[in-house]
Amino acid sequence: MFTNGQLIFGILFAIAFIILVYFAYKKDFKIHQKYYRGSIWILIAFISFIAMIATIKFIFV
Repeated sequence: MFTNGQLIFGILFAIAFIILVYFAYKKDFKIHQKYYRGSIWILIAFISFIAMIATIKFIFV
């Protein structure tokens, strides 16, 4: 399915990407706390809405 080279590249790419995202988020943490306070409630509402739609679909189909 994948060659060894492709697997190694994928793993190294994922590790590098995670490290870069971590440092970028760490750099902007104070700004995120100031401007995006309370955004967790929007995420919870969105996930709840999607779960409600999925529940309705499985109940009535």
